[in-house]
Amino acid sequence: MAQVLRPNTAGSLFATDEKRHPVQDTLVWVTAVLGVTAFITAMFPSLHLLSSWTGLVGILTGASGQWISETTRQRFALIMGLGASAFGFFLGMAHGGLFGGIG
Repeated sequence: MAQVLRPNTAGSLFATDEKRHPVQDTLVWVTAVLGVTAFITAMFPSLHLLSSWTGLVGILTGASGQWISETTRQRFALIMGLGASAFGFFLGMAHGGLFGGIG
């Protein structure tokens, strides 16, 4: 029962191993912001350029974050951001694509 009384001294919200992970945490936050942006802008067909580009960049940052992530919390947040980014990317592609439906 001693572990119940021990305070959480982790340096980061996403670090469960009590170590700091600044690069991984940055990738988590960037992926989450890009995912939310892509997800919200995908609901408006006229914003297909924004949703498709932010979705694509969110997928790439999320994939690189998954590659170097070290804790379960980081991986969970990255998967949520990747899902939102992919949703925004695919709807943005369906509404006009990365280059505005040229050609």
